[in-house]
Amino acid sequence: MKGFSGKSIHEGEEPDETLHGDVVSPIHLSSTFSKKNMKDVEKGFVYSRSGNPTRRALEKKLAALEGAEHGYAFSSGMAVETTVLLSLLESGDHIIASDDLYSGTRRLFVKVMERFDLKFDFVDLSKDENISFLKDTKMIWLESPTNPLMKVLDIENIADEAHEKDTLVVMDNTFATPYFQRPLELKADVVVHSLTKYISGHSDVVGGAVMVNDETLHQKLMFHQNALGTVLSPFDSYLVMRGIKTLKPRMNIHEKNAKILGEYLEEHRLVDAVYYPGLPSHPQHDLASRQMSGYGGMLSFELSGTSEKAVKFVEALEVFALGESLGGVESLIEVPAVMTHSNMSREERERIGIRDNLIRVSAGIEEIEELIEDMERGFAALDDGRSDVWPVKS
Repeated sequence: MKGFSGKSIHEGEEPDETLHGDVVSPIHLSSTFSKKNMKDVEKGFVYSRSGNPTRRALEKKLAALEGAEHGYAFSSGMAVETTVLLSLLESGDHIIASDDLYSGTRRLFVKVMERFDLKFDFVDLSKDENISFLKDTKMIWLESPTNPLMKVLDIENIADEAHEKDTLVVMDNTFATPYFQRPLELKADVVVHSLTKYISGHSDVVGGAVMVNDETLHQKLMFHQNALGTVLSPFDSYLVMRGIKTLKPRMNIHEKNAKILGEYLEEHRLVDAVYYPGLPSHPQHDLASRQMSGYGGMLSFELSGTSEKAVKFVEALEVFALGESLGGVESLIEVPAVMTHSNMSREERERIGIRDNLIRVSAGIEEIEELIEDMERGFAALDDGRSDVWPVKS
């Protein structure tokens, strides 16, 4: 039985001794596949939108890592979300979603899907008193940890409540990855990922994935992936498979760096708050410790002062790249109010708790000393003097 690294490296890439014995799954660029006779027309691979050997190898690997029976790879995370909604919902259905979630997901829900008479409510599901769903709710959409406030949701408790009312539970596991969190084992019905982030891990591919165990959901998703044509290309499938092989060691370093950065920032006199599930001060730290096997590489913090100071801070950095994505080997930093979540009104952001001085960090795998020195560069640019807490203990 393969462990996590064994699955990451070998699943879906077993050498085919009838061909050349490749230890790495080859890139099958063919758009169509010929048959020797008519009786074989529907056997094996027919057309790459419907199925491609390279993509199939990736899908097998993704399913194995998530502990799922079935996995599908898509052209982007948003393509996954669109396909899930169109596959599993009907006009008039009601959906509850986390209030704090990726703004692109919220935009898809409100600006696109509401036009087709889907009804969405956004709720702070980190609070136990809010885990009660309307009888006619068709789906609940979760992120944990959430983006960007890093709230942790009790997935199993929410799933138990939802299933009593025949409500589907969809879990976006992008931040945690299957290495640190297994939502299907916590009774989620559907798990989605942006492959662009940690799973590929090198900021060189855009992709998405969905994993399920239920056969009915599998059949619906398989049909709609083909019908909508939202598939990942063979070359991008190869890139994701290449990245997955180092997912475990990368995630360990991401987490170590994020935890040290969180401890450093929590003690800094120019920081008002730090949001990281691995800190004992996090309100759901105990839940995260029970539900996850690690806390991930994402954290957020609030600077003392205005959004102008937040912008000045991030623009002074040299090691952290100023960018909106996350999960790559390089460290990234951004100001949600003017970047990833700028498509939300200020009133919406304030209601959720996304303040103008909030900064989101994707801790990369560089040496931690370089990352903290870069943070010191940012604080020095605020003309408030340097911190007296460097160096921190690692």
